[in-house]
Amino acid sequence: MTIGFEELEQEFPGLAVSALAADIDTGAELFRHHPDRVLDTASVGKIFLLHRLLTEAEQGSRSLDDRVTRRPVEQFDNSGIWYLLQQDTLSLYDVAALIGATSDNAATNTLCRVIGLDTVQAHTRELGYAHSGLDDVVRWPLPPGAPRTLSHANAEEMVRFVTRTARGDDLDASSRDLLQRWLGAGMDLSMVASAFGLDPLAHYLFDRDLWLWNKTGTISTVRADVGLVMSPERRLAYAVLINWERGAAARDRALEVMRRAGLVLRAELER
Repeated sequence: MTIGFEELEQEFPGLAVSALAADIDTGAELFRHHPDRVLDTASVGKIFLLHRLLTEAEQGSRSLDDRVTRRPVEQFDNSGIWYLLQQDTLSLYDVAALIGATSDNAATNTLCRVIGLDTVQAHTRELGYAHSGLDDVVRWPLPPGAPRTLSHANAEEMVRFVTRTARGDDLDASSRDLLQRWLGAGMDLSMVASAFGLDPLAHYLFDRDLWLWNKTGTISTVRADVGLVMSPERRLAYAVLINWERGAAARDRALEVMRRAGLVLRAELER
């Protein structure tokens, strides 16, 4: 099946794709397209915040049972559901679950204050990710001097992150399972994962003999989907990142191409 990354770039001048998919256990690649190209990834970088939280919990410097209270400045009424809840104080575990399941912006800002953005960025570099990271908390409008992106990454490093998480290379078994569980509750199956035909609200553990966890990022000029999709026999890590210029009517075509990438993964798992 032709995915159409190059055709999409030709159709929309200024559009850029970074994509890679590989079998975790054999290393065999299913597709690649400029996997070293660094792009804006919107909310995808929140995975590094969750990873740092679990690392600190492992080290004993923080407990997931610790409670934190959101501040008014940290509340946003778009991505997430905390802004709809009456409870201002949650455990760190629940804050992280909101980020994994709904990419919650209020939860992201609160957790980032607790841990520290500089700490998350240093942790990301220590893990070996030189071209990916969380750039800022969620703000709007962007004040002068603030980063122009929430996060950035390339497909190669995102596939490496997914692979290392699945293998438990950087976290112990319980922490790895927690991270996968939080991300496995993710409700955005609109991109690569749309091809798998899963229930968006209940797809952790096997559904249709597929098991998925992923993290997505969306703004008006970005669609990004990073994750792991498994059958009982195989595990495939993938990352498809697409950016286009403001004003370009590229969203529908980008989503179509991302779905094709997912169909390639699904066909491979169903062979």
